[in-house]
Amino acid sequence: TNGCIVYQEQVMQICRELAGFSYGQADLVRRAMSKKKHDVMEKERQHFVYGNTAPGQECKGCVANGIPERVANEIFDEMSSFASYAFNKSHAAAYAYVAYQTAYLKCHYRSQFMAALLTSVLDNTDKVIEYSGECQRIGIRVLPPDINVSYGGFAVDGADIRFGLNAVKNVGRNLIAAVVREREERPFRSLYDFCKRMRGNELNRRAVESLIKSGAFDGVEETRRAMMQGLEGILKSVETDYRKNLDGQLDLFAQAAGAGQAADDYVLPAAAEYGKSELLHMEKEVSGLYLSGHPLDAYHENIKNISSCKINELTGEQAKDYDAKVVRIVCAIVKTKFMTTKSNTTMAFTTVEDLSGTMELLVFPKVLAACRDALQENTVVVITGRVSVKEEEAAKLVADQIVPIDAFDAAAAAAPPSQR
Repeated sequence: TNGCIVYQEQVMQICRELAGFSYGQADLVRRAMSKKKHDVMEKERQHFVYGNTAPGQECKGCVANGIPERVANEIFDEMSSFASYAFNKSHAAAYAYVAYQTAYLKCHYRSQFMAALLTSVLDNTDKVIEYSGECQRIGIRVLPPDINVSYGGFAVDGADIRFGLNAVKNVGRNLIAAVVREREERPFRSLYDFCKRMRGNELNRRAVESLIKSGAFDGVEETRRAMMQGLEGILKSVETDYRKNLDGQLDLFAQAAGAGQAADDYVLPAAAEYGKSELLHMEKEVSGLYLSGHPLDAYHENIKNISSCKINELTGEQAKDYDAKVVRIVCAIVKTKFMTTKSNTTMAFTTVEDLSGTMELLVFPKVLAACRDALQENTVVVITGRVSVKEEEAAKLVADQIVPIDAFDAAAAAAPPSQR
């Protein structure tokens, strides 16, 4: 493999050929590396470089075999670094094969690949946010749901991807399957048409409200406010019509006029649309995502100039590189939970989000006293804080300063913290 360590068995081979380890001793090094046992690894470094004279564990070591001490330590360092992502040969081969396949698909069938990837993580909001961000990076738009276009999963829509209805909260999968079947006959023409035709298919008020809030009916009605205000009247009208049908009260003239078909005979009251912030909040509430935009959309230049990193860098595979470092991020406040400490002061656990993902922010009492007003949902803020990465826990950011972006003084703050 041209000097590049690709699988764990090569670590064993290096230990045997360079330092004279037995198969058993070489496997001890492999296991210690795979389980990140640093104390064992350092002990084995001594044996690898200088040898071991203990009975039953004898080995000459690299130096005795004519390999310079510096080179031996560099090789062991490379093996230790490799241990962070090491697999055995069979796993490495399988992963390489899958990596090649997925890289090919992402290159040549980008929209289809990303739609399938998003569908595979429908129930994991953080992953949906991360992959939606990747779509944006490679020039694919993730469009809001549409009751006449969307399917249960994420689906290709031209050059874009249409949001999957199964990702909308409070909406059953059986209902979505019925919606897809029903619209094959003809598209839904209005909210009333939808409710009338879908009655009896696990349709309930909560499900319709969630679909309205997600923007699924934006293509058939004027405003979400009008739909929310008129929904109760629509559902009552649908029930009244249904009971009349059961009672045989439809007359012959109505049937001749086509009453067997759903009719747009319920006019929604005119109502001005909600503000942009409220629309985004609705979408976030029912899908975990901002669908028609993002509170950060207006701040792309600020993010470039102010942020020292993205959230997915602090929570992903690179997280350990940021441990204990001070960083600055531009993000939106998702939600905040306040808690009383043992010293009877208040601190906050806040979820924040940027275009790459979400993470938890710890705001201790002293900082909270100075920034409490900034911790409002959907507020765009600039946070300076220290990263905390612990084993078996998600990375967290401990806030030093939280400032609404409109009040942030970039000149006074100078370079991002990580560049100081």
